[in-house]
Amino acid sequence: MAKKTNLKQQLSQAIGACVEKKAEDVAILEMEKGSGAFTDYFVVCSGTNPRQIQAISDEVEQRLKNVGMHPAHVEGYKQADWVLLDYVDFVVHVFSQKARKYYDLERLWKAARRLKPSELTARTSRTRNEHTSEAPRPRRRKA
Repeated sequence: MAKKTNLKQQLSQAIGACVEKKAEDVAILEMEKGSGAFTDYFVVCSGTNPRQIQAISDEVEQRLKNVGMHPAHVEGYKQADWVLLDYVDFVVHVFSQKARKYYDLERLWKAARRLKPSELTARTSRTRNEHTSEAPRPRRRKA
C-alpha cells in the first residue's frame, strides 16, 4: 500500500507541475493490467509552443527531483514537439497540439481508465490524511 500511495503522490507532483506551467488538456491514463503497457500510468498534456513544452518538462523534472526521483529516460527535449519523461511506474508525455492530435495516445490506449487531475489529487490528499498518525493542529485565532 505504501508504494501505491507513494506513486499517487509522485503522479500528483507531476500533474501539479503541468498545471503550474499552464499545460493544456492534462489527462491521466491508468493502464490496465495485462494491456501490454510498460507502465502503470500515462500523464498526457499539451503545450502551445516549444518553449512552453520545455518549461513544463523542466518543472516536472524539478518537482520530482525534489522528492528524490529522476527520469529513467528523456526523449524529444531539444525538438520540443513531444517530450517523453519515463519514470518507470508512469510516463509523462508533453506534446505540441499538432503532435498530440497526430499520435492520439488517448485513442491508442482507449481501454485505459481516464482520470481527471482533480480526481488523483483529491484521492492522494484523502489517502495522505487517512494515514497520518499526527493529530490535526488547532487553528490559531486572529487577535
